[in-house]
Amino acid sequence: MFERFTERAVNVVCEAQNLARDMGCEEVLPEHLLLALIKEAKGVSLKLFRMYNVSYDTALESIKECVKESPKKTENIPFSHSFKDILKHTLDLAAKSGNTNILFEHIFLTVITEKNPNIQEILNKFGFDVYNSKDILTKLVQKKIKRLEHPEAEEDDDKNSSFEAVYEGEALSDVFDRAVSKLSAAGYEILGTEQIMASILESGDTELVNTIHKYGLDSEVFEKKLAEQNSRSSEYADKKIIFTPNAFFVMNSALQTAKELGSSVITPEHIVLSILKLKRGLAYDIIKSLGINSEKMSEDILRPIEKQMPETLTIMKLAKEEARRIGRNVVGTEMFLLGIISEGTSIAFEVLNDLEITMKDARIVVENLVGYGNEYFDKEITFTKRAKKVLEKAWLSAKKSNKQKIEAVDLLLAIIDEPDSLAMKALDQLGVDAVEIRHGIQSRSKNLSN
Repeated sequence: MFERFTERAVNVVCEAQNLARDMGCEEVLPEHLLLALIKEAKGVSLKLFRMYNVSYDTALESIKECVKESPKKTENIPFSHSFKDILKHTLDLAAKSGNTNILFEHIFLTVITEKNPNIQEILNKFGFDVYNSKDILTKLVQKKIKRLEHPEAEEDDDKNSSFEAVYEGEALSDVFDRAVSKLSAAGYEILGTEQIMASILESGDTELVNTIHKYGLDSEVFEKKLAEQNSRSSEYADKKIIFTPNAFFVMNSALQTAKELGSSVITPEHIVLSILKLKRGLAYDIIKSLGINSEKMSEDILRPIEKQMPETLTIMKLAKEEARRIGRNVVGTEMFLLGIISEGTSIAFEVLNDLEITMKDARIVVENLVGYGNEYFDKEITFTKRAKKVLEKAWLSAKKSNKQKIEAVDLLLAIIDEPDSLAMKALDQLGVDAVEIRHGIQSRSKNLSN
């Protein structure tokens, strides 16, 4: 096991064994390893301990209170099961960080994040900030590789915006009608997040409104809080109703949220989720002032949407998992391709399967194209501009076909319409071209309709 450990890592394990023997213990425990880490700490690790006034002597006294001495003295003290678990988890952590060697910092990181009650109690006693230290140590253990930037990350923005489509569809027509009425009543000429949110809260007995009500936020409460805000006034020569900057950002975000959740129409749910995500505008200020947990509310709003599990939502989730698997925080078109294959039930999957494209082969090709990254696993996943463009085309394709949901086949058609995308480069290396895929989709769709 220890052949992959650096000299410093081996030394700290040996020191833990020495400490267990000196303290008269029958087994080497995680507490001994923590004490050894403090004793052997250098550089950043030493600074972390000093930051929270953790010294060898003060930690020794706390650890002596947690471990039991044994009257039986032995030279070769075995590792306890909990100690072996830490070593195993350290190996797993090193693999995730892209390192072939086990560093001192890997052990340090594993020990402070392990769910060991004694260690957690000792760290809490010193006010040791595990979260902050975890972030610093994670940066230290990540393997540096040549290619970290995603190949699609620097592409130009798609100039064709479909923002005006937010007004379309029955899902929002009533909302905007009421919001515009509120504008007139308030004497405003510019539509803000507060009018949109107030209108949503008046939508009646919907699942979304009932979810928001659980947090003590209803139309009456919202309007009361809104009345406490300072009024705004503005003059526009043409008297056209436009969005405030915050409302504009929210609506753009709602459009993107709808696509990522596999919907070809924007619903009030998408707007509320965007308000909670962006944390901007009067509507969010009111929600915040009421002490509402925005993350919890988002989860409750998402739950019924996720229960429906449209194909594209499943594919997006799988694409993000594939990105994280190779240490990436960015999803490109190639991850969409892996998501389609992984989902395994759609017409798009069947077409690729007919062309003998397997998950194993596709993963190998994608990994060769983008390489392994070293980004943080807990960071929010973002999409490349090319991926957003493909998602936009899939969304427009679904709308053109009068579908309520974006299907996997819409996503695959959008991919083959982008010949320079990484997904198409991967398909080309797998021996498949756009003509074969388009023909396969047409054949499968025709068979389905017969």
